[in-house]
Amino acid sequence: MTFAAIVLAGGRAVRLDGADKASVEYLGRTLLEHTLDALLDADEVVVVGDPVPTTQPVTFTREDPRHGGPVAALLTGLDALVRTPTTVAVLAVDMPRVSSWTFRRLQEAAAGHDGAFLTDADGRRQLAGVLDAARLRAVRPDHEHQHGMPLHRLLSALDLVDVGPDGDEGRDVDTWEDLRDLSGDQGLPGVAD
Repeated sequence: MTFAAIVLAGGRAVRLDGADKASVEYLGRTLLEHTLDALLDADEVVVVGDPVPTTQPVTFTREDPRHGGPVAALLTGLDALVRTPTTVAVLAVDMPRVSSWTFRRLQEAAAGHDGAFLTDADGRRQLAGVLDAARLRAVRPDHEHQHGMPLHRLLSALDLVDVGPDGDEGRDVDTWEDLRDLSGDQGLPGVAD
C-alpha cells in the first residue's frame, strides 16, 4: 500500500492579511514544518503552494490558474505525485496540531470506506483527511470544472467517515487571533524569513 500526501498551501489567506500561511511561524517553526511532521508516514509529499524552505523533501507545485480553491489544488497535487498511491492524505497547511497519530486514526477509520476526515470540535469537516486514491480519481471532474468547486461537492459521492478531534487537532489558523489562541502567545505572530 502506497501512502502519499498533498498539502494545500496556496490559498489567499485574506484574514491573515495575505500572508503566506506556509511561512507563518507557530511555536518557533513554520506552519509548513508542523504540517510535514504530521505526514512523516507518507511515502511522498506534494505541497500545492509557493516554494518555501523546508527541512524535509517535498515537491512543490501550483494549480493553474492560481488560487483555484481546494479541489483544484488537491487534484493538481494528485497529478504531481511521482507514483500512483493507494491512499492519499490531504492536509491544509494551517492545522499545526494535526499529527502523524491523527493520520493513523484517520486511516484506521477509513477501512471499508472511501476515506475519513477530521472534524473540528463542532463537528465541521476540516481539510485533514485520507482518501482512497482510485475513488478520488473516479469522481474527478474535468479541468474546467475544478476551479472554484467546493470540496464538499467533490467528496459528496464518496463514502466518508468523520473523525472527531483529539484535543485541539481540529483547529485551524484563519486569523492572527487563531494563531495567538493556539500558541497562548500574547505577542504578534511573525512570518519566517
